[in-house]
Amino acid sequence: MGTGITIGQIQKLLGARLLCGETMLGTEVHSACGADLMSDVLAFVKEQSVLLTGLLNLQVVRTAEMMDMKCIVFVRGKVPDEAILTLAEARGIAVMSTDCRMYSACGRLYAAGLVGLE
Repeated sequence: MGTGITIGQIQKLLGARLLCGETMLGTEVHSACGADLMSDVLAFVKEQSVLLTGLLNLQVVRTAEMMDMKCIVFVRGKVPDEAILTLAEARGIAVMSTDCRMYSACGRLYAAGLVGLE
């Protein structure tokens, strides 16, 4: 497993805007994945803590909850609507938006020690 970093450190690494979950900034996470197909997340992801995606719908939050993820980062400057943020807040999941593209965001987190599990 990779080096743990906090959700607050992820925010800084990605220059992200925190949209909900301020109380989660000190939470340490150890792995991440990037996907736009939630079926892939459900089928192939094990024990991930952070989900990076460009998909904007409620299913993203429901998938993150099922996988016990602590944080969702929307890439490419995408900003979720209030329904997504309300559900994430209720489920204790931090949500951010970054202008980084998926590849760059994943690369920055990997370089900082946040790995994906294979």
